Amino acid sequence: MAKKKDKNEQQTIKPVTNCDQFPEVVENFHHFKENESILSVHDIEKLIVTLRGVQVIIDRDLAFLYQEEVKQMNRQVKRNIERFPADFMFQLTKEEYASLKCHFGTSNERGGDRRALPYAFTQQGIGMLSGLLRSQVAIETNIKIMRAFVGMQRYIAASMQLFQRLNIVELQQLEARQWMKDTENKIESILERIEENSPKMLPEQIFHTGCVWDAWAYVSDLVRSAKSRIILIDNFVDDRVLTMLTKRTEGVTATIHTRYSEQFLTDLKKHNEQYPEIQFIQLSHRHHDRFLIIDDKVHFLGASVKDMGTGLCAITEMKVDPETILGLLK
Repeated sequence: MAKKKDKNEQQTIKPVTNCDQFPEVVENFHHFKENESILSVHDIEKLIVTLRGVQVIIDRDLAFLYQEEVKQMNRQVKRNIERFPADFMFQLTKEEYASLKCHFGTSNERGGDRRALPYAFTQQGIGMLSGLLRSQVAIETNIKIMRAFVGMQRYIAASMQLFQRLNIVELQQLEARQWMKDTENKIESILERIEENSPKMLPEQIFHTGCVWDAWAYVSDLVRSAKSRIILIDNFVDDRVLTMLTKRTEGVTATIHTRYSEQFLTDLKKHNEQYPEIQFIQLSHRHHDRFLIIDDKVHFLGASVKDMGTGLCAITEMKVDPETILGLLK
């Protein structure tokens, strides 16, 4: 059995860099020396890295697995260099080596600092190397290494399928968003055309005799356009006017200045029991003209709302301030 280190000795071991440490199996180098079967296929998979688009194992890691000296192993490779073409083995660049060191850290147990840049062996190169190393450890370890490569390839293949599915889902989402955007643009274009072709609310509008519906629709549009308040000043109001005011937007207040009438008050009471309240202010007999105040605009009415269109009449937007009209009522 390998001798266990006490707690104080374990606490003095620190990684050389702030990057990730090597796999735990590397730190158990001495344990491996005493029991070569301690390494599993999963442990070896941790030593497989991807460089230049291929999976490789670095020479010092191979030497560690084969229980060989790195220099001695590389000497055997150089003596048989014709067996190791570029797709079997290649030497790392300084940039690749620096990136690899930062990602995995360093290990003095596997050679420490070295002057020459390390070599990387592909699966084919490792297979060729196993023919040069004829020890029993090398044979058994090589079987595990081959299985580890196969396991990594299966993992990558499964991951690629997952990524492909994710890409398909993402593409479908992008297509759906584009479809929604195109649909919104089409709807907006249709609405713009409808608005362009629909009748405009002119500041001055004249209705010929008999144009009852046109006049009613025009005043209804004025009611719908209100944002805060509607004030009608009209001597003669009936339930038809109450019906028109139900078309106003929620939250818009409505007030009617008109003459007193028992019938109108009865209709107004019934209306207010079901719909938003319309306030009533009694209008004296001295007032003659009719006005419709929509928010901050004053419209002069040539006839009572209930009679608009029955005879020649006009609706004109005035430049006077609404408060001026309301002040004259008092």
